Amino acid sequence: MRLDLEAEAEAAAKVAPAEVELAWEPKDDSTDDAIRMYLREVGRVPLLDAALELALAEAVERGKFALQELESLDLEPSRRLELDRDVARGHDARWRLIEANLRLVVSIAKKYIGRGLSLLDLIQEGNLGLMRAVEKFDYHKGFKFSTYATWWIRQAIARAIADQARTIRIPVHMVESIGRVVRASRDLQQSLGRNPTIDDIAKQLNLTPEKVNEIIKVSQQPVSLETPIGEDDSYLADFVEDQASLGPSEVASRQLLKEQVSKLLDSLTPRERRVLELRFGLINGQDRTLEEVGYELGVTRERIRQIEAKALRKLRHPSRSKKLRDFFEVP
Repeated sequence: MRLDLEAEAEAAAKVAPAEVELAWEPKDDSTDDAIRMYLREVGRVPLLDAALELALAEAVERGKFALQELESLDLEPSRRLELDRDVARGHDARWRLIEANLRLVVSIAKKYIGRGLSLLDLIQEGNLGLMRAVEKFDYHKGFKFSTYATWWIRQAIARAIADQARTIRIPVHMVESIGRVVRASRDLQQSLGRNPTIDDIAKQLNLTPEKVNEIIKVSQQPVSLETPIGEDDSYLADFVEDQASLGPSEVASRQLLKEQVSKLLDSLTPRERRVLELRFGLINGQDRTLEEVGYELGVTRERIRQIEAKALRKLRHPSRSKKLRDFFEVP
């Protein structure tokens, strides 16, 4: 991992000012002049040599310690003045480290183009990661700052993509895995002269084919149901089957059943029919209790029960029930 970060940081350091500006290629004529100007200015900031980078890191550290010491109430005026100067120098050193590595952010950010965020958004998130790297950098460990900052920049961009760019959020580590698969696929396509297979990618990344498949599935974005289809104002939703709706044959079968039930109810007296319609919700789908039906018809609960029982006995007669049995018997 460290070797990868060092290689990426060194590659960014070799990018010429003009190349930084060309890192962003607009897809149409509506070029954003502000972005072009930013990229041009970033490319003009001189890089730091190892000695100056170390000196700036030391100044940042002294500024941090000075700020902590300034919180003490028992300080001589001369000491307080000295600490104030260290804080100011640390602040200046911090911004010099940031400015000198802005092209590193651009170099890394352009590798994430097409992942759901604009280049400007990617750069902004990467810059936040760069600032975080300046705050956390410990030069005593002997790392180059650009190598250390590369990890923080990539993490900041990957987290932004995971949080903002996708309809369904995925973990940051999976965003990194997706990026590795995409880069491996692109490299293999160039070296093999064909689209790489899952096995090719798995071998390249030292992963199992199952793991590569899992990463590819996670990387797929949801498709909007409002996606236009064809040229006749149709949308994808128009062609998606509604699992809750009935098919033509089921609609026809239910209509026939409804007609048969209506004919059977015609064989009852008007009061018997009305009682069954209210009790079983045959009109509006709402069942009624014996008390509710009795109240509506002006009779007792017991009388409704008797009418219902008599009506159901009539419907159960073989001469009537045979017409409905065909709808419920399994062939």
